[in-house]
Amino acid sequence: MHPIRIELHCHTHYSIDSLMRPERLLETCRRRGLERLAITDHNSIAGARAAAALDPQLVIIGEEIATTEGELLGYYLQEEIPAGLTPAEAIARLREQGALISVSHPCDRFRSGAWNLDDLQRILPQVDALEVFNARTMKAADNQAAEDIASGAGLLATAGSDAHAYVEVGRSGMLTPPFGDAAGMKQALAQGQIVRRLSSPWVHFLSSYARWQKMRAASRVR
Repeated sequence: MHPIRIELHCHTHYSIDSLMRPERLLETCRRRGLERLAITDHNSIAGARAAAALDPQLVIIGEEIATTEGELLGYYLQEEIPAGLTPAEAIARLREQGALISVSHPCDRFRSGAWNLDDLQRILPQVDALEVFNARTMKAADNQAAEDIASGAGLLATAGSDAHAYVEVGRSGMLTPPFGDAAGMKQALAQGQIVRRLSSPWVHFLSSYARWQKMRAASRVR
């Protein structure tokens, strides 16, 4: 059985700092040979649902959830998780719907959604995985720290591009056996291989540009 290429961290224009439209995003994935795409918009599954309606085989409905302590990644969601819950509350809601749970860029010193180490250690028994490679993480030591923590805790690894622009899609990701649901994804990740390619630091300016464009558009509506 040949491995498939998967992208596990990607944002659509439903996120404040991304301009990617679901239709073009799916076309980009197909051109680059990606066979599973997890859309993980910030505190929303609207973009993932829109994309899944176009290609349910390709798209995993996910979400990047801002808790009171740091950000979580949920995969195969049925219902949206609101921002601002405690980690325990968010994890409980994810478990109720059978989602797979990872922790996004847990050790990235430049992210507002990174975790305090003590807070992270407390939730490790409650999650399935850690994101051990994020293509937007600028310090290699921060990705390595996440990988060391995951290995020490016996957790699965996830990796992704954290793409907010088409140029980033598939930059990083994983090669895994095929899967079609959260349980299958958990088994596949256990056999997964990480594709480690960093994005250029300039991609952060694309997020800033997207945020500015949306704020500008909103001001015109008022």
